Amino acid sequence: QLKEEGNKYFQASDYEKAIQSYTQAIKLNKDKALQAVLYRNRAACFLKKEEYVKAASDASRAIDINASDIKALFRRSQALEKLGKLDQAFKDAQKCATMEPRNKNFQETLRRLGADIQEKLRIQFSTDMRVQKMFEILLDENSEKEKREKAANNLIVLGREEAGAERIFQNNGVNLLLQLIETKNAELILAAVRTLSGMCTGHKARATAILHYLGVDSICMWMSVDNEEISLAVCNLLQSIIDCLLGEGKEEHHGKEEAMVLDTKKDLRMITMHLLDMLVSKKVSGQGRDRALNLLNKNIPRKDLKDHDNSRTTFVIDNGLKKILKVVGQIPEMPDCLPLTENTQLTASVLLNKLYDDLRCDPERDNYRVICEEYIKSKIDPQNMDKTLHAIQIVSGVLQGPFDLGNKLLGMKGVMEMMVALCGSEREIDQLVAVEALIHASTKLSRATFIISNGVTLLKEIYKKTKNEKIKIRALVGLCKLGSAGGTDYGLRQFAEGSTEKLAKQCRKWLCNTSIDTRTRKWAVEGLAYLTLDADVKDDFVEDEPALQAMFELAKASDKTILYSVASALVNCTNSYDTKELVPELVQLAKFSKQHVPEEHPKDKKDFVVKRVKRLLKAGVVSALACMVKVDSAILTDQSKELIARVFLALCEDPKDRGTIVAQGGGKALIPLAVEGTDVGKIKASHALAKIAAISNPDMAFPGERVRAGSWKSSDVTSILRCTRWDGLQNYEALLGLTNFSGRSDKLRMKIVKERALPDIENYMFENHDQLRQAATECMCNLVVSKEVTHSAFVADGNDRLKLVVLLCGEDDEKVQIAAAGALAVLTAAQKKLCSKMTEVTNQWLEILQRLCLHDNMEVQHRGLVIAFNLMSADKDLAKKLVETELLEILTFISKQDD
Repeated sequence: QLKEEGNKYFQASDYEKAIQSYTQAIKLNKDKALQAVLYRNRAACFLKKEEYVKAASDASRAIDINASDIKALFRRSQALEKLGKLDQAFKDAQKCATMEPRNKNFQETLRRLGADIQEKLRIQFSTDMRVQKMFEILLDENSEKEKREKAANNLIVLGREEAGAERIFQNNGVNLLLQLIETKNAELILAAVRTLSGMCTGHKARATAILHYLGVDSICMWMSVDNEEISLAVCNLLQSIIDCLLGEGKEEHHGKEEAMVLDTKKDLRMITMHLLDMLVSKKVSGQGRDRALNLLNKNIPRKDLKDHDNSRTTFVIDNGLKKILKVVGQIPEMPDCLPLTENTQLTASVLLNKLYDDLRCDPERDNYRVICEEYIKSKIDPQNMDKTLHAIQIVSGVLQGPFDLGNKLLGMKGVMEMMVALCGSEREIDQLVAVEALIHASTKLSRATFIISNGVTLLKEIYKKTKNEKIKIRALVGLCKLGSAGGTDYGLRQFAEGSTEKLAKQCRKWLCNTSIDTRTRKWAVEGLAYLTLDADVKDDFVEDEPALQAMFELAKASDKTILYSVASALVNCTNSYDTKELVPELVQLAKFSKQHVPEEHPKDKKDFVVKRVKRLLKAGVVSALACMVKVDSAILTDQSKELIARVFLALCEDPKDRGTIVAQGGGKALIPLAVEGTDVGKIKASHALAKIAAISNPDMAFPGERVRAGSWKSSDVTSILRCTRWDGLQNYEALLGLTNFSGRSDKLRMKIVKERALPDIENYMFENHDQLRQAATECMCNLVVSKEVTHSAFVADGNDRLKLVVLLCGEDDEKVQIAAAGALAVLTAAQKKLCSKMTEVTNQWLEILQRLCLHDNMEVQHRGLVIAFNLMSADKDLAKKLVETELLEILTFISKQDD
């Protein structure tokens, strides 16, 4: 009975229900012959559903029961052909043709499969020959340079294609690629490594085999070289291997690989241990150390905190935390320092922070803290000042990572006292390390209080007496930071001969001095981040073109502190920070009680802010911000993203400037800011996006093929839509943006609908606020051009959208009338059903239509006449009904007009 039921479903093309019937029958059946038929029938269903693996499996089960089941054999042949297993498909088809030699279908299948197999062998042979030829050219030292370059590029392309990668792998390619790496020719090494990277992508078995053949030692050794391109290429290769071992990235099925169980934990731990060993090896270049830290940052902490397995993190803490601390504790000015880049120690601090955040419970965090404390204690030696310096540097590094932990380490006996004492040392290196540590420690108000009472005088003395620019600039930033943390406003910043303007001028001078190393110049940016809170300072700063350009150039350095400081300075210059609105009554009360009432600085008024924004735009601030957004997420924190979003919003204020912002890549840069970051940051970025979207062509504002190809990311629409869920101006500008997009293409209209924007837009059509109601109605007018929107939102029963549009046509606001009447004209032209439905939704429909046709505004009148025409064209009875009303008289009157 179930079998017959399945057959009926199959004939009706309801393959899912047919499968359910056959499956149920298989469970109940005891008869072998019937079992074969059921499996054979279910295989036919899977073929129709294009589930070829299941089809082949069911057909095989039928054949196991009855080896001469010709239908099962043919179905398995069809499934195997679709799976690319042509030789096996040919064998099954051959058996079918042997059983029924006169069956034309079987003979045709055999001929087709034979031809396909020959073509496959020809291509395979051709690929093998090409691969062999490429390697001959590359390994021949006498080959022409152009030929070698072409062969190298072809090999990389071939390695990225599955068929090509497999041919290279099967033809001793890994060994030949290893020979290319051993030539020590940079171009050949790059070609070989990039080819290996392509071969590993998305293929776990091949990636594992390549890892074992090459060896982790060799891969890490190649990554350690002092060549940025090679180091990065090897890093990408190792990342491809790790992605496969973790089961991430684009996974493809390759024959029997699904049946293999590859234990990847051992390989992952081996890679992790080698990366940790790289951190403390003197043989590793600064570039290589950065790559190892980046790989650990990306692959060790959990991507999703809902995943309870943080074993990779605990493994690194137990086996490598001290090694990371050693990197953090390095002092570049000392002779025994490991090779570092300007980003190494900050990246190590980021890793410390990520590992600490990835811990699940207090015992795990206590273990982390104890390891840090023990390591720092082992470094503190009153008899060896160099060793103690490393301990202070470690605390300073931890304060830039997991701050709460760093704060606990500051509480260790003698640490704070040692920091203050080192400030008074005669050795410049002691002062340098101590001042930096004090700066990082002063972020916490409780610690700042201690430092203010003990270290401010020392910092002042250091600033005035030292001739070392590196120390001087750090002392200045320390005093600025302490002033901010200690609540002493500008008092600490005005300790030198003059005011904050003089200090800021000195910072700008350091910033423009390219002979000073980047690590020191970044402190000048941090100083300006504090000093630009002063209105006079920010005004002078934006007028200093060289200083602005120097800061924008530094922003490309991919340093967390620099990015945050640059963003902070720009927020101050554009006044895009939050300000508390003063309540007039409370101001009067404060004056009456003789309390201090803060007054707005003249240079913080709107006119001055607008001038500063224009100056920044002219200097190229948008390009700098776009570069900042592109850096690694470990460097660009959520707080920095929020600051950048605030600046963008301030820059977008004047519609005339939005074209400049789009031209310099601002539209594209805003999208990731609107998707990731703090809630406030996402809203600010979304608001800026809405401002740009309201007046820009999406193809220009968000360049690339995404809009033109209709593959525009839904997150882009969501970002703008997010503003419609806030208040006032944000709502209005978001609706304008969506109106602009919905007028561009049907694919963009469907993106907006898929993001479930219709209910929000519809809600704003009910708003009492005229501009919001107008913007929402105009947006709906553009959306109804889409047939899908018309059918799903208006034709479908159970909604009052058509009634709302009809009633809005009767509004007094002409702009609302134009939009609503335009929507109604499009709807009634598209769907005859809506013409009759319009006469049922409200008793006022005829009066509203007559008012539209008699309207003084010709745009409204035109729309009313189109609606009348649509109604008459739709249905004879409806036309008769209209002619019997005053509408005939109105139409006769209009037809006699001169125009």
